[in-house]
Amino acid sequence: MCLAIPARVVEILPGQRAVVDLGGVRKEVSIDLVADAQVDDYVIIHVGYAIGKIDPEEAQRTLALFAELSEAQNSPQPLSVMGEVL
Repeated sequence: MCLAIPARVVEILPGQRAVVDLGGVRKEVSIDLVADAQVDDYVIIHVGYAIGKIDPEEAQRTLALFAELSEAQNSPQPLSVMGEVL
């Protein structure tokens, strides 16, 4: 499964590259497809490429949903749910 995820631009580099922050993890990506990206913009990242800008509020909502999903996957399941699976 491939997902595109929002990330905040923290540094613009030469050669249409940028460093983005993905929930505390920094990664260098291409901004060839979003040439007007600036520091503090939120962009959508897919396989190492920024493919578009996203509204900061929408980015925060999406990141909150990812955090909620991660938390749910890492918490113990109630027995009633486990019984349904088994």
